[in-house]
Amino acid sequence: MEQFVKDRIEEIAFVQVGIDDKLWTDRILDSITIVELIVELEGEYAIQIPMVDVVEENFNSVRLIMAYIERLKA
Repeated sequence: MEQFVKDRIEEIAFVQVGIDDKLWTDRILDSITIVELIVELEGEYAIQIPMVDVVEENFNSVRLIMAYIERLKA
């Protein structure tokens, strides 16, 4: 899962990221790229991500994104 999430972010944002890089705080992702990422995640993991959950606490790093996906899948 980590590699998939990192690969999608790097493809969308055109920058390499680490597992704990601050994606929103450091402006790696913005409102457009986060929507692109959500579409990719929903397709790959067969999940639905409500827009109310698209907050910094869930999407500010690869690690947080993976934890969020795991909670959705549980």
